[in-house]
Amino acid sequence: MEMKVEQAKRTALVVGTTGITGGNLARHLADKDWNIYGLARNPHPAQGIQPIAADLLNPGSLSSALTGLDITDVFICAWLRQPTEKENVRVNGAMVENLFSALKGANRLQHATLVTGTKQYLGPFESYGQTSAETPFREDNPRLPGENFYYTQEDILFAAAEQRGFAWNVHRPHSMIGYALGNAMNMGVTLAVYATICHETGQPFLFPGSHKQWNALTDVTDARLLAQHLEWAAITPKAHNLAFNITNGDVFRWRWLWPQLAAYFGVEAVPPPDPIAPLATRMQTIGPVWQQIATRHNLIEPDVDKLVSWWHTDGDLGRELECVNDMTRSRTLGFTGYQPTVASFTDLFDRLRRDRIIP
Repeated sequence: MEMKVEQAKRTALVVGTTGITGGNLARHLADKDWNIYGLARNPHPAQGIQPIAADLLNPGSLSSALTGLDITDVFICAWLRQPTEKENVRVNGAMVENLFSALKGANRLQHATLVTGTKQYLGPFESYGQTSAETPFREDNPRLPGENFYYTQEDILFAAAEQRGFAWNVHRPHSMIGYALGNAMNMGVTLAVYATICHETGQPFLFPGSHKQWNALTDVTDARLLAQHLEWAAITPKAHNLAFNITNGDVFRWRWLWPQLAAYFGVEAVPPPDPIAPLATRMQTIGPVWQQIATRHNLIEPDVDKLVSWWHTDGDLGRELECVNDMTRSRTLGFTGYQPTVASFTDLFDRLRRDRIIP
């Protein structure tokens, strides 16, 4: 019989608390009175979260950091980008292997969560979208041929769960929108910085992606909604041992959303040109411009590279195929969370202004 520990007594290890997913999840669980350990290589102090400094690629230091912790739930929200998918598989697989090895003494561990993403259905970055599942993407779509580090991480999770008898979940968000700085998968902050640069330099807010993405239906995931989804699955026995897509619940076209983002910053919204104009190419020399903007407005981060992920935003917006995720599995099991996408962006922009990240 599956045992359910009372929520107030659960102790979570959130792996990757400096990232967009782990940071928002840790804050959410702290607000819900979980006991929380937050693991990162360089964890930030945060109220209600006990920081643990450890490197997932250093088994010795990781084991020392985690030995003796009475953990009931682990949430894996970390990855490291590598130049090839072969290296992604090796490095990111080792991180999960090392983590479960270091948790071998956590005798009350009852649930483990792995956060991956829509790349599950699109393939590795080096051949992104060249083969893909049919839309809307559903959790039972078969794996694509070839290597994908998400598949490797899943298999390690499944093997550990079977060996030790704990429940598991996999969560597959789409493009993440939420508060985090210096994160490799952060479209919202990247677009806020880009729009600010356009405003300050008098340039139009040119859509940097493909014509297909401009016109096609798509969706995104608010990091705050993902945090709710992660907790829901962990504490809901009927949701255990399943993979879940998780998106805001609405769908949109960028040609509809882009002018609304532009209006927030007072810039001119412009459709994609032909050929398209990716951010990574256009922003190669933007560092000194951002430094001037930061100085002029007394912003707290003058190094634009610590705020943005041009390459990842280009990847999301430059796809040449439709990307829509099905949420039926979550809905039928009782998760009814919903987040309007426009508010995902404007709430984030408001906070970035309050925190003096953007003027």
